[in-house]
Amino acid sequence: MTELEKYYNKFCEDKRLKSRHGQVEYIITMKYIHKYLEGMEHPKILDVGAGTGRYSVALADEEYDVTAVELVKYNLGILKSKGSAVRAYQGNALDLSRFGADSFDMTLVLGPMYHLYQMEDKVQALREAKRVTKPGGYVLAAYCMNEYGVLIYGFRDQNVKECLADGRLDENYHCVSQPEDLYDYIRMEDIDMINETAGLERIQIIAPDGPANYMRQALRTMDEETFELFIRYQMSVCERQDLIGASGHTVDILRKYI
Repeated sequence: MTELEKYYNKFCEDKRLKSRHGQVEYIITMKYIHKYLEGMEHPKILDVGAGTGRYSVALADEEYDVTAVELVKYNLGILKSKGSAVRAYQGNALDLSRFGADSFDMTLVLGPMYHLYQMEDKVQALREAKRVTKPGGYVLAAYCMNEYGVLIYGFRDQNVKECLADGRLDENYHCVSQPEDLYDYIRMEDIDMINETAGLERIQIIAPDGPANYMRQALRTMDEETFELFIRYQMSVCERQDLIGASGHTVDILRKYI
């Protein structure tokens, strides 16, 4: 069993996305999924790295045609137990050969990039997503951002000196992750390089959670009205490029033209 499988056998992704900070990420991500599905006639959606189906099941419940691929058997079992119309398979973001080219109108890659530690693997995952997406269709890829990792794990949790000493941070405070670290954190210039190499064009990039992950305790103690105001606030600033790199996550919205 891989470290990733051990982790997700214990970690509940549904619970994370239903937490206050997770709700911010989920609500705003879904807003943009719907934005780019709007006007499509009977779109087909592929959710790569679907986890326990938080996005795929919700979209299927809205009567979209949804197919899901998930690496971890435990997560896949939970997804299938929900009894939705999602067609769900075990598989790997690096090899979507189960599906033909130009099969889907939208391909979601909202988890795999977190756990791919080599640039060539990230490029391969994006190339596979591009291959199975129809010309004119969209690929939405999510990333964990470098500065969030440095500020939270490095400075808040007081691991920065150890990380600099053992090479998990380089001299420019760029995260250097290994599989045992579970998550990989990157910067905007890394994402730009991945897109250029994979041959996909950005339509826009958003920060679905912004500062929410930095504010977990504050969000938990907010009354409902204040929390709704926070979601409205994040909706209003999620496209601001001066804030993107400091967000916990980004969602890169890409289009396949050829």
